[in-house]
Amino acid sequence: MQVTFYGVRGSCPCAGDTYNKYGGNTSCMLVEIDGDPPLIVDLGTGLRALGQDMAPVLAAEGRALQANALLSHLHYDHILGLPFFGPLTDPRARLDIYGPNQPDGTLREVLPKVVKPPFFPVHLMDFEGEICLRDIGDEDFAVGSAKVRSRSIPHVGHTLGFRLEADGASLAYLSDHQAPTDGCTVAATVLELCDGVDLVIHDAQYTTGEFVDKGTWGHSTVDYAVRVAAEAGARRLLMYHHDPAHEDADIDAMLAWARSLPEARRLEDVSASNDGMVLTLAGS
Repeated sequence: MQVTFYGVRGSCPCAGDTYNKYGGNTSCMLVEIDGDPPLIVDLGTGLRALGQDMAPVLAAEGRALQANALLSHLHYDHILGLPFFGPLTDPRARLDIYGPNQPDGTLREVLPKVVKPPFFPVHLMDFEGEICLRDIGDEDFAVGSAKVRSRSIPHVGHTLGFRLEADGASLAYLSDHQAPTDGCTVAATVLELCDGVDLVIHDAQYTTGEFVDKGTWGHSTVDYAVRVAAEAGARRLLMYHHDPAHEDADIDAMLAWARSLPEARRLEDVSASNDGMVLTLAGS
């Protein structure tokens, strides 16, 4: 299982020399499993860059995109790349998106409402390529040869975390996760997703000091991300969903702090994600 990160930022994209190391695109990663169509996780602004990488390969092979995507929730930073995903300009293309059911309607009814005039010049369902929207909740299912577990996790609005298992390897993806006020309790669904995985990709948007004023904004501290991974018995933690206010030096400092925490000693590695990072996961 190979994982490539195309967007690791939270809330909104950002740019400038002080963001060169970790990048400024919002949530998007590609999971590649031998013999399977590409599996995309979240559709933030990093999706545009992913499309740029895919386009010459597809053209050279004379084929159109056939891919699957897991969508954690519908906040802008997780869907903003969708209308700019170049491979969908091919009428032969197909993208199957699995995302959280909504209280106000199905995913097919709700998501197209934000990709249409006057917000965008073309309606989502008028794209040349085919977009298939599939509602999911708390369930286990297969996407290609990958086993997927989706569970509702604490955030603002219906948000899913994912567990992926393939080729003897496993990862948990919790991009947006509201830490509890006590900074200690871990939801049962979160532990279920992270239990013993090779890699936890987890919201680490705030420092403990920032959390004092932003404790209801739907995200986690670095300390809490370490706690979740350690309590779940995961092997490695990858800090994700970096705050747009945090420049490279800030994230460097947060990473150093995370590695210094006593609970980090229970993990094989603690790292911070960056645009362009490629990880190969193999079973333990």
